[in-house]
Amino acid sequence: MEFVDRLLTCADCGGEFIFTAGEQLFFFDKQFKNDPKRCKPCKSRRAGVAARAGAGPAAAGISRTETRTTCSECGIETTVPFKPTQGRPVLCRACFQTKRVAAPTVTTTTTTALAIAGNSTTALVVAAATAELAPISAELMAAAARAPQV
Repeated sequence: MEFVDRLLTCADCGGEFIFTAGEQLFFFDKQFKNDPKRCKPCKSRRAGVAARAGAGPAAAGISRTETRTTCSECGIETTVPFKPTQGRPVLCRACFQTKRVAAPTVTTTTTTALAIAGNSTTALVVAAATAELAPISAELMAAAARAPQV
């Protein structure tokens, strides 16, 4: 399909602008069905007004659901930005922050073992979930490399 430059009329200012062959190819590749309605200056002006109006769902007119409930820890009445589910504790902001700070840290534990299954040797490395794992010894790696594959 061959594209040629076309003159279009801006819906905002009424001025003419060129819808280039390259832009038409882009629209075709993206499977856009409609031609552009605004010239570049009007489009950028319109985008600038939307950006200054605010950001996030509240700017778009979407309100966040606030539910009134009682804190499971301290018993005070609070609001939460979600609908609580049955049987799960709901915390106020203060209790949530204290529970978050007091959460125990996970420590790294690594255990290395050799298990003999039939006539093959399999290296098992069991690691508790954390960011850092202890390196596997060279002897263990050599034994695993020599072991027949099952």
